[in-house]
Amino acid sequence: MKNNYNRTVTACFTGYIVQAIVNNFAPLLFLFLQNSYNIPISQITLLVTFNFGLQLLVDIVSVGFVDKIGYRASVILAHVLAAAGLALLTFLPDILPTPFLGILISVMVYAVGGGLLEVLVSPIVESCPSDNKEKAMSMLHSFYCWGHAGVVLLSTAFFYTVGIESWRLLALIWALIPVYNAFVFAKVPIVPIVGEGERGLKIGELFRVRTFWILLIMMVCAGASEQSVSQWASTFAERGLGISKAAGDLAGPMAFAVLMGMSRLFYGKYGDRVDLERFMTYSCCLCVLSYLVIALAPVPVLSLIACAICGLSVGIMWPGTFSRASAAVPRGGTAMFALLALGGDLGCTGGPTLVGMVSDMAGDNMKIGILVAVVFPVLLLAGIFTLKRSKKREK
Repeated sequence: MKNNYNRTVTACFTGYIVQAIVNNFAPLLFLFLQNSYNIPISQITLLVTFNFGLQLLVDIVSVGFVDKIGYRASVILAHVLAAAGLALLTFLPDILPTPFLGILISVMVYAVGGGLLEVLVSPIVESCPSDNKEKAMSMLHSFYCWGHAGVVLLSTAFFYTVGIESWRLLALIWALIPVYNAFVFAKVPIVPIVGEGERGLKIGELFRVRTFWILLIMMVCAGASEQSVSQWASTFAERGLGISKAAGDLAGPMAFAVLMGMSRLFYGKYGDRVDLERFMTYSCCLCVLSYLVIALAPVPVLSLIACAICGLSVGIMWPGTFSRASAAVPRGGTAMFALLALGGDLGCTGGPTLVGMVSDMAGDNMKIGILVAVVFPVLLLAGIFTLKRSKKREK
């Protein structure tokens, strides 16, 4: 990476930590907020739906304005909204007649910031001069995992030592990170996403590119492969091993997130020695195997170990598909990255939903739901081979 763009890439890494903060801090407070403000669980659930639903909407809408106002202005706006949402959370529920409305507005504000970050950060890193863009992209996405783990661990430590009643102070501390990073993005160099004299493809033009549809399906499957297990890992730990929720969260989703981050960190460090296509292929095969062990292993602890290994296997799927898209459709521009982010978010929503629906029909048997969801890594593997054949034909 050329030296004058090191700060740009570092700012992007921090941007993904910001996204991890806005996605994972408030859920740690849900039970406390529910008891403090007498909010029914149905409304608490609605907060999660609004957060990710609004991020999906931002994925679509951003195509229309990011290129017009520019990437620098857009990414600064994303950080300002993320910080504003966290700050609003500390006082808006107390001053509005309905506390839930104050929480909802705060979530909606930082959700817009989080959605913009998802669309903007990856193409900014992809555009920076680099000897190996796949390494940079994998390293970038590992920071969401470390951000997720850090938010959970540091917040838990804060609540234990200072007390959860001081959560407003912690929210303001977390808000300082996007404030600082907004100032950084105001100064760092940002390379145009599409080369000078060229223009990015519009949505209609992208839809006529066969390779884009393959990549979009791969992105949906990447998100679904990741979240189908991640969302249910804690439940496996609690039900299968009979341990507490706190221990279940550490043994399930925390182990999943850490191993997923390690996979991305490994490729971010050694990607110049490892072929991306081969690494994605092996990862898909490992993912299929982990799904089968989760669903079919007779010993609960084996299913839990397979949940963690699944995190290792899905690490490269999302950033790897982004990198493949940049190489295969170099003029994809903002529209392509926004639609790929949309596809990934749809997979993150649809995968766990499918597992839940099938499990419900099978009498709350989550293993059956996970077994059906093995279709996602299988389809992703098929997409990799299809792209490989298309590349051979072009040559």
